[in-house]
Amino acid sequence: MSLDPARIRLVLLDSGGNNLGSVQAAFARLGIEAPVSSDAARIRAATHVVLPGVGAAGPAMQRLRENGLDRLIPTLSQPLLGICVGMQLLFEQSAEGGVDCLGLLPGRVERLPEAPGIRVPHMGWNRLDVAPAAAGHPLVQGLDGRRAYFVHSFAVRGSADALATCHHGQPFVAIAARGRVMGAQCHPERSAAVGARLLANFLSL
Repeated sequence: MSLDPARIRLVLLDSGGNNLGSVQAAFARLGIEAPVSSDAARIRAATHVVLPGVGAAGPAMQRLRENGLDRLIPTLSQPLLGICVGMQLLFEQSAEGGVDCLGLLPGRVERLPEAPGIRVPHMGWNRLDVAPAAAGHPLVQGLDGRRAYFVHSFAVRGSADALATCHHGQPFVAIAARGRVMGAQCHPERSAAVGARLLANFLSL
């Protein structure tokens, strides 16, 4: 997939996640600069916005509230991609501390259930199963059946907005989208060619 860097103005939202550098590096491999900002004017001028996240939902939401991004994000009109905890923040609430999130996608983030042979956190490579009804969505082109890298203890177990699911003891939402709002529970910055494809698909929107 060919991207035109001159047409893309990407901004990473300052969510306080410690994966910002690795996300920037993943976009750099695609030839795209990815500055981190909480400046409203700069964010509104972007063509694409990414909400990264590593850690817990509570501190991440607190960071967004402190820099006013919790109020800004719902007003944006360009494509928005949440990554890992950033995806979880797009939903209404997280069971991780009972945190109210951004509410851009309906649903609640729950802890993954443990079972014999099923460890939590879920760490490692897992298969993406694109829903038949979502096969034409540009965000998941070329991803069905391929494996992405995950590190998480919480996830959305079911959603009408799911584009792809994974299975770890039971199914959970791996990629979701509703209009301009999209999320990936996996770490595309750590998912090699599959992650690069997901990010390129997003930037092509």
